[in-house]
Parts: sequence; C-alpha cells; structure tokens
Amino acid sequence: MRVRIRNGLAALWPAPVRVDANQRWRSVGGAFFGILISGLLSRWLGGDGLGPWLVAPMGATAVLVFALPASPLAQPWAVVGGNTISALVGTACVLAIPDPGLAGALAVALAIAAMFQLRCLHPPGGATALLVVLSQTSSFHFSAFPVLLNSILLVLTGMAYNNLIGRPYPHAQSSPAPGTTPAGSRFSTQDLDTALAHYNQVLDISRDDLEALLHGAESAAYRRNLGQLRCLDVMTPEPISVQFGTPLHEAWERMRLHRIKALPVTDRARRIAGIVTVADFMRSIDLQTHEGIAERLRSLLRVSGATHTDRPEVVGQIMTRKVQVASADRFLIELAPLFSEKGHHHIPIIDSEQRLVGIITQSDLVRALYRAVQPAA
Repeated sequence: MRVRIRNGLAALWPAPVRVDANQRWRSVGGAFFGILISGLLSRWLGGDGLGPWLVAPMGATAVLVFALPASPLAQPWAVVGGNTISALVGTACVLAIPDPGLAGALAVALAIAAMFQLRCLHPPGGATALLVVLSQTSSFHFSAFPVLLNSILLVLTGMAYNNLIGRPYPHAQSSPAPGTTPAGSRFSTQDLDTALAHYNQVLDISRDDLEALLHGAESAAYRRNLGQLRCLDVMTPEPISVQFGTPLHEAWERMRLHRIKALPVTDRARRIAGIVTVADFMRSIDLQTHEGIAERLRSLLRVSGATHTDRPEVVGQIMTRKVQVASADRFLIELAPLFSEKGHHHIPIIDSEQRLVGIITQSDLVRALYRAVQPAA
C-alpha cells in the first residue's frame, strides 16, 4: 500500500522542463509582445466602444505559439481555425440551448469534434467555446471580432518573433515518402506509423519531429555504447608476428595454420617495420594468367638454397612498409573511416613505447559494432 501511494504521488509530480534559461526568456518575451501587439491593434481596429477587443483564451494560445512553436497544436491553422470555429460552435449552442450548463458542456464537446474533423485541434478553442456560452454571446459577429482578429494578429506576431530568434514558425508538418527508411536506422517509417497507430492518442509533437528525436536518441545511444570503446578493448592481444628475415614459407605456414591473412613485421624490440598480407604474396607471383597460380606460389615459397637470387625469399622483401597503426588507448570509433573508406583490413595496435601489443581486423570492428547496437539485457 505504501508503495502504491508513493508511486501515485510521484506520478503527480511534474517532470523537469528540458529547456534552458535562454529559451524560457524568449518564450516569456514572445508572449508579452504577442499579447501586447494583438491587443493594441485589435483595440485600435475595433474602437474602444465596440465591446471586448481581446479574449482571455488568447493567453493560452500565446503559451503555445511562443513556448511550443513546434507543436502541431500551435500552428497557424490550428490557432485561427480552432479559436474561430469554437466561437461559432459556442454561439450556436447559446442560441439553441437555454441552459448555460448544458450549452457549455455541449459547446466544448462539439468544438473538439469540429476541430478534429477540420484538423485544427487547439486546446484554447475549448476555452473559447465555453467563454462564448458563459458570456451568453448570441451574435456570430463575436467570432470575427475579436476572436478571428485576435488569432490572426497573434499568429502574425508569432511568425515574426519566432523566426527573428531562430525558431522556424510555422513549423513544417511534412509526411515521409512511402517506403523510405533513413540509412543505418534500426526502424523504418512504417514501423513508426505502426507504433503511432497502436498508441492511438494525440501527441503534442509532429510525426517528423518525433521520428527525428527517435533517430537522434538512437544515434546518441550508439555513440555512447561505441564511443567509449578503445582499441585495447577489442583488439587481439599479442598477435602472431614475423621479422624482416623470416623466410616466406615460414610466414605463409603461420598464416595458413592460424587462418589469418596478415602478419605484422617487427624488429627485435617489437616495433613495427611493416606488414605482410596474402595480397603481398599474390603480388610477388605472376598473376597475368590464372593457370598455374598454385604452382607459382609453391615456387615462391620454395627455398632456393642459392647464395644469390632475384627471387624474394624473406618477408622483408615483399612486405608493405607503410603501415597504418593505432595506439591502444585510441577510441575505436576513430578507426571506422580507416576500414570503411581507406581500404584497410588489418591495423596493428601499439603501446606508448611504439611496441606491438595487438591487432584489429575488420571482423573485430564489425563484432564491436554489433555488440554496441544490441539492447541492454
């Protein structure tokens, strides 16, 4: 029982607003100028003697337009259509239903239904419909002035102010092209549409903004999981290596025995002198014709026994001397471009003294990427 009570009270506690002070003050300033300009212009255009020139629901509209300008509920048609249509519905209820209590309830309900149907759902619209009923406004003129005029002026002020401070308004409510899925995404646009249909509630965020936020969160999680990995976390430690004078047949036998395609070449202090790969062996035999490749390879690996020969016999004669290396404490994510764009397949890993301590292959990188994107157990 205590746990239930505590959880119930916790549910009533508001979540923190994740907006910095700068944006908060911009919202405050926007609401001030929006109401001030809309009110003064409405009073000037309508004249002081023509009844109310500013309606209270505009205060709630200002909150949406200047504090939540990206919300679908704050877009120009939602503001103008929602307030004006709700006012018309409220007036119709006043004329049709004598009891203000029943008229007020029906006006709010019908206003919501109309806003849903006309795609201009706007929370202050419900307040506008109720205001019309409570004030017993029986003239449809009220919907044009002050409601329609107030709404238009507030939207125009919102357009000018929000764009001036770098917040796009109106906020584009685009629909994705059918069948499109961003590259590298773990969910498609159809997946998001299915989830939204299952949720079956109005969200105070546009569909494209929601998709962008989800992709952003996915990217942040990816960077968090992979961004903390260093080379020493995924490398193969103490890799098999050879030296400059290692015979070719011995190096090939090591590669075949251990099923590897590259061997770092080191000096006696384990410092990198080069790397020998299967491709280096293949370059050392004549590949102009495909026939007899096996025999030519065996000929390359065969020890001649001669004191002088033009044929390479040790690793140092065929190895690649320019080697891309990485330090053990380097972030693994920094190696991704080397594998994906530079064409590297093996990168030796060195310590602070430039000595070989490991090697990372494309398979190691792919394995680390796979683990990084797996959901936590």
